[in-house]
Parts: sequence; C-alpha cells; structure tokens
Amino acid sequence: MHAYPPGAEPMDKIEFSTIRKKLNKTQKEIAELLGISLKAVSSYEQGWRVIPGHVERQILFLLSRKVITKKQNCWDVLQCPTEKRVKCPAWEFKSGDLCWFINGTICHQHAQKSWQDKIAICRTCPVMQDLLNP
Repeated sequence: MHAYPPGAEPMDKIEFSTIRKKLNKTQKEIAELLGISLKAVSSYEQGWRVIPGHVERQILFLLSRKVITKKQNCWDVLQCPTEKRVKCPAWEFKSGDLCWFINGTICHQHAQKSWQDKIAICRTCPVMQDLLNP
C-alpha cells in the first residue's frame, strides 16, 4: 500500500464522477472516450474497482483541455532554476501545463519511478491544483 502525503491520495470514485460530470459526459460517452467498457466506468463510480493509472491520466488530460483557461508553466510557478529546467521533459516539449501528464519530469530533484509516485507529488503542486480546483 502506498503512503500518500496529505491531499495526494489517488483518484477515487467521487473525483472520477465529478470530472466526468464537468466534462458533461454520460458514463457511456466517457467509456468510449477512455477506450474502456461502460461496466468499468460504472465500477469506478461505485467504488467496486480501483481506477487504474492510465484511466486517471486520460480523464485528467481531457479535463485539462476543457477547463484550463490560463496556462501556467510549472517551471514558472515553481521557480525552477535553469539548470533543472533544461533536464526536464516538460521544458523540452514546452508543456509546462501538462507536466503532470509527462513521465520523466524531475520534480523534487529526480524523475519518479511510477505513476503513483508521480501523481502523488503532482496532486500537491499548484499547477495540478489549478486543474482540479478551477
């Protein structure tokens, strides 16, 4: 079991359902967008199944394209020094608002080994907080 910092828990049924509704999608429509079954969506929203990392990542990406009006680059928000920026894929691909989506970003001085480790850090970051709490 992963020990998450406060406020960095993995996506739960309420957050999944809330994001689906923010996207104005039915369970069937979100299943089609995510490439999963309607039964899987229903199971996530009932809390019967754990939401896999790839599903969490995709639904957050869809949300980011819908709700973000003011794009903020993570390196500006976090005031990353140039020597750290140039080693980071978010900087390389000029995707500072999608840093949470890109594997290999070097938040907290090094790349995280798993999606769970990465998203736990990202959930405490102001860039993702703007996405989740617009």
